[in-house]
Amino acid sequence: MPERRGLTFRSRYFDDPAAWRALAGLLEAVFDIDVTVMDRLGGPDPSSVPFAWFDAAGACIANITAFSLPLVVDGAVVQAAGLQSGAVRPDHRGQGLYRDVMEAALRHCDDEGFEAVALLTDTPDLYTRHGFRPVAQYRFSGPAPMGGEAAPTRRLDIGKADDIAAVTRLLDERQPVSARFAPLRQRAMFLFNASLMPDLRLDLVGEAAVAWRMEEEGLFELLDIAGPDLPSLADILASLRIAPSRVIVHFAPDRLGWTGEAVADAGEMVLMLRAPDGLLPQHPFALPPMAEF
Repeated sequence: MPERRGLTFRSRYFDDPAAWRALAGLLEAVFDIDVTVMDRLGGPDPSSVPFAWFDAAGACIANITAFSLPLVVDGAVVQAAGLQSGAVRPDHRGQGLYRDVMEAALRHCDDEGFEAVALLTDTPDLYTRHGFRPVAQYRFSGPAPMGGEAAPTRRLDIGKADDIAAVTRLLDERQPVSARFAPLRQRAMFLFNASLMPDLRLDLVGEAAVAWRMEEEGLFELLDIAGPDLPSLADILASLRIAPSRVIVHFAPDRLGWTGEAVADAGEMVLMLRAPDGLLPQHPFALPPMAEF
């Protein structure tokens, strides 16, 4: 790691409360996101390894964090890593600080034997030089299925400790929502994303936490499912006692007993993978919004 005058390079610092708060300050300044909400949700992913520059006053100047993100890709388990919390304070940009932390994070991923590395960004050109390439994501749209079997349901509130514990258990026991592409586990981001979505509805349907929303009259959007068994889409709708005219599923629906039309996602955020050709998904897919990082 090159020397940077007035700066100190640090890694694996999440056990230092002051350094964690300094990272939170960086992310709030750059992205206007308060990550300290994670403190009441179980904390950051325990596999997280941050790489950062700090100044003499203890402010976090540049950071990126690697974490374990095991995936199912086309039915096979891939030991992948994710990169998140990548940021540089505006007054320190153009000095190579982000390149430093990115290269350190990628060396870590290579040393740990990760087969693939994933990230989400609205500036994809910044990462192609590091071996990443964009992969297309899709949403799946179609008419709502009928004839499902209703299961007991209960609304979950991510602001309540008991419901956080219930969702955490289901996340730890979850089955991947798709065999095409899905995280095997990603507890921290599911809970964090739930806390950021005011329009999210989270319901316990049988033994699964179902994340969904109604964007407009007659349109049901399924964002994710967490649990040891996955209910079919028809059973979910019957359990929620709703009969939408149209459905959008934000992940490949191959395990839902329903087939929708794959529509290319036109969102600003681009999923990028650093992986061999053989580990890239071969069929339309999407990372569930509750797993976004």
